[in-house]
Amino acid sequence: MVSLILFGLLALFLILNVPVGIAIGISSLGALVYSGSASLLSIPQSLANSVDSFPLLAIPLFIFAGDLMSVGGLSSRILNVCNVFFGRITGGLAIVTVAVCMFFAAVSGSATATVAAIGTMVVPTMLKLGYSKSFVLALVTAAGSLGVIIPPSIPMVIFGVATGTSVTSMFMGGFFPGILIGAGLIAYCYFHCKRHNIKGTSEPFTRKAAFEALWDAKWALINPIIILGGIYCGVFTPTEAAAVAVGYAFICGVFFHKEMTFKSFVGALKSSVSTTGTAMIIIGFATSFSKVLTLEQIPTMVASGLLAFSTNKYVILLLICGLLILVGCFMDATPAILILAPILLPVTQAIGVNAIHFGLIFIVNVAIGYTTPPLGTNLFVASRIANEPVEVILKGMMPFYVVMIGCMLMITFIPDIVMFLPTLLSGH
Repeated sequence: MVSLILFGLLALFLILNVPVGIAIGISSLGALVYSGSASLLSIPQSLANSVDSFPLLAIPLFIFAGDLMSVGGLSSRILNVCNVFFGRITGGLAIVTVAVCMFFAAVSGSATATVAAIGTMVVPTMLKLGYSKSFVLALVTAAGSLGVIIPPSIPMVIFGVATGTSVTSMFMGGFFPGILIGAGLIAYCYFHCKRHNIKGTSEPFTRKAAFEALWDAKWALINPIIILGGIYCGVFTPTEAAAVAVGYAFICGVFFHKEMTFKSFVGALKSSVSTTGTAMIIIGFATSFSKVLTLEQIPTMVASGLLAFSTNKYVILLLICGLLILVGCFMDATPAILILAPILLPVTQAIGVNAIHFGLIFIVNVAIGYTTPPLGTNLFVASRIANEPVEVILKGMMPFYVVMIGCMLMITFIPDIVMFLPTLLSGH
């Protein structure tokens, strides 16, 4: 009955369009009042304790770093480098868009920030070159999801905090899945553009142009090397790396590129504060929700139910992937991770799936959720960029869904795609 009240109230409030964080908090309160299994003071205590976390400090810092990159000229220089090297290929600008999203993802850790930063630069140009609106907007929507798969990734930090999994190991595990999905998107772009006879730029490749582009973008290109290299070499933690990313993006924007003004800095700060505030409210209330789940032994019941349905590892993983894609249609990544990860992790461990591998399966599925209606935030960001209805984007999304789901299944059933780097670097 407690489970029914908990999930029933959550579903009701989400249908009524109550903000997600508030819906989670009221659902937790209702379940606690009915069960009497804990004091109501546990909710404000959970709110305070959950956000008083050193690893979670990485979230506002990575968000701020991504916003500073956008206004400081780093993103535009990365775009120019990719255009010099890939722009002449058939569908060159589409391929460049995916490549730039991969670079931007290696600093920002956010899917929506990636769509906003890259979309505003490439969408107008691609439309002028004859790409269809549905293809362009669908491409930016899908490629933006790489922002949470390629490390550093805000959802990976949240998953690590929620389950006790090493965030650094999660970052290592995300490299090859991100490259796999990026390569899949690039391959589709090439064949789509070849079929529609969309050619690349006519400018010839010259060593001089390549050198000038690389030199102009040197500070932007060094950024992910400093951040990720520092984490993997043990120089600093993921949270400290986020602080380094903020400082580096600020220095580049003000002193090296000289494009960041006081007004643009304040705008980036406002955007980051707004995004962070929303995320922290959700995290705080989701911790209360998770506490109710634990008190009522709901994760154990779910694990027993799934294992009773089937003991086949692949069947259970398929069921979990289907559930996560469905949840992604109606729930943002943060609450989905905080609510479902503690429930599903025991199930996957019972069938022999490593926590890091499951974490990447989870992250890739919620990344797809950023692109699916009715809640997919990437869809709405891309829609605002081009001032077009979401229906226009959805017309071009189906091939991208096929690519992303195909890659997700490969990541799910071929563990080495995820586990190769963490295993290699850990020495086991």
